[in-house]
Amino acid sequence: IAIIVAVYIPIFTLTGMEGRMFKPMAFTVVAAVLGSLLLALTYVPAISGLLLHHHEEKPSRFFEVIRTRYERVLEWALHHGRNIVLVSAVGVLVAIGSLLAIGSEFMPKLDEGAILVTTRRLPSISLADATRLSTESEKILRRFPEVVTVVTKEGRPDLATEAMGLFEGDLYVILKPRDQWTTARDRDGLVAVFDSALAVLPGLEVAFTQPLAMRLDEAESGIKTDLGIKVFGPDIEQNNAIAERIRQVVASVRGAEDVAVEISEGSGQIELVPNREALARLGMSIRDVQEGIELATGAQTASEVIRGARRIGLAVTYPPAQRADAQTLSQVLLRTASGALVPLSAVATVVPGTGPELIGHEHGERRAIVLTNVRGRDLGGFAGELKRRVAAEVPLPAGVYLEWGGQYENQTRAMSRLAYVVPAAIGLIFLLLWLSFRSTGEAALVLVNVPFALVGGVAILWARGLNLSLSASIGFIALFGIAVLNGVVLVTHCNALLAKGYDIERAVREGATDRLRPVLMTALVAGLGFVPMALSTSAGAEVQRPLATVVIGGLLTSTALTLLVLPTLYRALMQWSARRAAAGVPRVYGAGPAPEIS
Repeated sequence: IAIIVAVYIPIFTLTGMEGRMFKPMAFTVVAAVLGSLLLALTYVPAISGLLLHHHEEKPSRFFEVIRTRYERVLEWALHHGRNIVLVSAVGVLVAIGSLLAIGSEFMPKLDEGAILVTTRRLPSISLADATRLSTESEKILRRFPEVVTVVTKEGRPDLATEAMGLFEGDLYVILKPRDQWTTARDRDGLVAVFDSALAVLPGLEVAFTQPLAMRLDEAESGIKTDLGIKVFGPDIEQNNAIAERIRQVVASVRGAEDVAVEISEGSGQIELVPNREALARLGMSIRDVQEGIELATGAQTASEVIRGARRIGLAVTYPPAQRADAQTLSQVLLRTASGALVPLSAVATVVPGTGPELIGHEHGERRAIVLTNVRGRDLGGFAGELKRRVAAEVPLPAGVYLEWGGQYENQTRAMSRLAYVVPAAIGLIFLLLWLSFRSTGEAALVLVNVPFALVGGVAILWARGLNLSLSASIGFIALFGIAVLNGVVLVTHCNALLAKGYDIERAVREGATDRLRPVLMTALVAGLGFVPMALSTSAGAEVQRPLATVVIGGLLTSTALTLLVLPTLYRALMQWSARRAAAGVPRVYGAGPAPEIS
């Protein structure tokens, strides 16, 4: 039980979204096994004494057949020990090597039954034009038989829960069940068709995600796509230029979709350039110009309207059409120090143009973002290739640096933490094994089951075409605990037979066959419990499937190797120990020549 608890310690160290997803699972498992320990030490002995008092064990014909065949296979394995161990070692090395080559991602993409199309247009677009484009987009998407309805949200809501401009919008596309689709077989195929259909609308940039995924990504990192490359620097124009060069590199990498730079430029503005000589000649200041233009473009309280107890300010301003017209604004009258009235054009130049729609800030620095989704390949491999390309093709000036955000940021953070914590947990398991056996060799022998379990887990990921996600990594963590327990069961019983006076050969053979039933039961109960998760196709199954798949595949190889390789290694270790004891060497394993495997 202590080993199981130690195995789940890495999950408790997770932070962010991954911690919120998997900590409840780890807490539930630990609480359940601690409760089972209490029952095993109290209730089970008591009820067994009552119910099994006159019980006579009846042999199972089915199990006896399995036991007989296992004895033959075990005898063959013991006679070919070196070859068995060599093949197992090669399998472990191949698994580790293929693990480095397998695709990686933060979490499998959930199928929410809906698609969210984020749209962007020119920042200077009017409300009427934005509405027209959204209506046309809805009509295009409604033509597909998979679509139930389409709902569009433009701009920012009244409560300002989203920092979206009028040039941005979200199209919520509600879909029919997957078995009613005819245009495409999967979500990526349907997204590709939608993308091609919307490409006929000029001036419209689209990116595809899902409603819940977008909300989580936005809340977690502020980026709505799979990957966001943040460019930090002091100069806005320089940041945007670098972001544009990075965008070109991203667009050329296989798997990049919906590539865009966060819109910052393009908003219409009117700039006033004051003529300070003219202002000085007329006895005016910059403040006089500001007050006059504020009255024209903003609003100024001229009086109050009293309605009962309420006092309502009466604002005076120009009509909307004139506020946006440079020629009209240049005729705004300003009062000089002598009381005369002069037009704004006499003391300032009114220049229409464009400016930044928004100035992104993070960590107190100005920022530009390159956004991209990844389809058709794993996120980790895509980001790794892109990092190398950007480092080689986009030189960064002094004071400018990059950060990689989005789902890739979550993946990097979670995997980096597990890279430190999982080895520490394995070290703790080794300490617990040493305290149990008081032998470094036997503790290491049981721990060999961990790489044995890795072989099946990696193999089944390849077989099912799954990437190494955080969910699969959690599956490996759970798998390691079960694999170690099987080794403990086998080694403990063999040690008990040796203590009774059995010779090494007999202890190994009888110990392995006696513990065939417990080892198989442990593996079958755990494996069968994960089968529904591995085969599930319901909503949310994408997250469960890699975890369950890894556990099932790892149990297959770890159980087989526990029953065949572990007895071989145990016999070699005991023979080596006996020779050292006969030579008068103290029983401390881990020093001297390695035991010989016959």
